[in-house]
Amino acid sequence: MEFLGAVFAWFTDPASWSGRNTIPLRLWEQVSLSAVSLALAVAIALPLGLYIGHTDRGSRLVVAIANIGRAVPSLGWLGIALPITLVLFQRGGLGFLPACIALVALGIPPIVTNTYAGLREVSRDLLDAGRGMGMAELQLLRRVEVPIALPVIMAGVRSSAVTIVATATLAAVVGGGTLGDFILQGLFVNDQPRIFGAAVLVALLALATEMVFGYLQRRVVSPGLGTG
Repeated sequence: MEFLGAVFAWFTDPASWSGRNTIPLRLWEQVSLSAVSLALAVAIALPLGLYIGHTDRGSRLVVAIANIGRAVPSLGWLGIALPITLVLFQRGGLGFLPACIALVALGIPPIVTNTYAGLREVSRDLLDAGRGMGMAELQLLRRVEVPIALPVIMAGVRSSAVTIVATATLAAVVGGGTLGDFILQGLFVNDQPRIFGAAVLVALLALATEMVFGYLQRRVVSPGLGTG
């Protein structure tokens, strides 16, 4: 009970809500970093997944690379992102950019693989029928393949979103702020209530992300195509 009381005291401390190192600020950093990273991951992975899913060209290579990307630890991507930031953008150091690059790399594989898998599950007979009716390849993709594959595609986006939101906590390691700052601060001074409180906030944010994208998945998928 004493420990929970200390956690409650951290949450209710005015210093946690006003100043330069506050819960709202770190929460905003986590949400904004996650949103930008997810948007970039979708912008890169979705067209790529649609292309290889529709044409099957280069699919083995792309899926293999995506699976390798899934195997790389989160901290490993952060380590990779630092020199990439220096080489591509002529700027080193820490902050938002390397954290964003690492999160984008983490977010791409689930979207690519799910988009590819969803499109490849579409019946070839349906596609042949569409071609027989004179539909162009882009029309087939837009009117037949994507609507049928949408539940699987959205599941990939949902998985990517939750992964990015949870992993954004590690951005604090490279000076990217986020709720991970509280965890690092707690580790430095052995403040267990602060660590626990920040971890609870991260878990709640990840749970909220799961619920939001679950709702969006149900809303955008046509009736009868849901995955359950």
